[in-house]
Amino acid sequence: MKRPLLITDARLMAHAMVAEAIAANEAKDLPTALYGAIKPNPTSTNIDDGVDCFRAGRHDGVVAFGGGSALDAGKAVAFMVGQHRPIWDFVDEGSNWRRADTDGTTPLVAVPTTAGTGSEVGRAAVIVDEVVRRKCVIFHPSMMPPIVIADPELTIGLPQAVTAATGMDALTHCFEAFCARGFHPMADGVALEGMAIISEWLPAAVEDGTNLKARSFMLVAASMGATAFQKGLGAVHALAHPIGAIYDTHHGLTNAVILPYVLLFNRDHISEKLTQLSRALGLREPAFNSVMEWILDLRTQLGIPHTLAEIGIDDGRAEEIAIAAAEDASADGNPRPIGPDALEAIFRNAYEGRL
Repeated sequence: MKRPLLITDARLMAHAMVAEAIAANEAKDLPTALYGAIKPNPTSTNIDDGVDCFRAGRHDGVVAFGGGSALDAGKAVAFMVGQHRPIWDFVDEGSNWRRADTDGTTPLVAVPTTAGTGSEVGRAAVIVDEVVRRKCVIFHPSMMPPIVIADPELTIGLPQAVTAATGMDALTHCFEAFCARGFHPMADGVALEGMAIISEWLPAAVEDGTNLKARSFMLVAASMGATAFQKGLGAVHALAHPIGAIYDTHHGLTNAVILPYVLLFNRDHISEKLTQLSRALGLREPAFNSVMEWILDLRTQLGIPHTLAEIGIDDGRAEEIAIAAAEDASADGNPRPIGPDALEAIFRNAYEGRL
């Protein structure tokens, strides 16, 4: 890269670390422009505008800098600058990814500033279709960043609430991957170790945001979660995606609220897995109840709300959300087969706090 475009989100754009990163590049004769209009849940308009900015500035590479939203958007822009089809032609279905012109993609560096999504090790980006208010997964192998700079010092400035929510996102990735249907012992092993790391280090990172060791381990755990969920996810993400698309909620926080309600729904299908998880975490009893108690206690310790109502969600679109969740690709990985009726019931339980 000789003229990179740094892509970040609107909240981070004014932060000193962004200006410092750009200044560091320019000190090395690497003039770097900034595109920072990315929403918490990136939209197709964000991507289109990013591509226009890239082309107008005649840039030759992308630095995706920030949390999961910025990383997903940066990856999508770096991919779409070389395409002649609309972004929705690359939704992760069937062989859509084969439509891509791989010669046109641009170099990409990912710099995560949160420890949650693990998008820096992923081959996909989650983008909101603003017309239908639905999150779609855009996939292509070339979207995997060839270079990642995972520097724990960049996560030190995160507020406690964001550290907690992003950390719970990493936990949910590991948990759902571990319990997902299918046979993938390698993903299971990565997910299991990721949860053990999060159990030890997430509370420490929230309690003391300057704890570099805790921040380092959480960056590793986030990457592990995104690696593990190549196996699949489940109903937590299936619900969180349409909720985020409609209400623009923080993805990790939404996952954290929904997790125990899905856990209860899946109980009879994951008891053996949770016995294994209980042992890995050193819980008092190797059983479902121990894991549920651990998750609820962890949420309380981190200040995670107990209901969807507490994060600004209403129940007026419950049926619509359930239908969209049933169609979400994540639903296929749920250990217990699930459809719109069950998803609506889980949503209403999470809204009202019924466990």
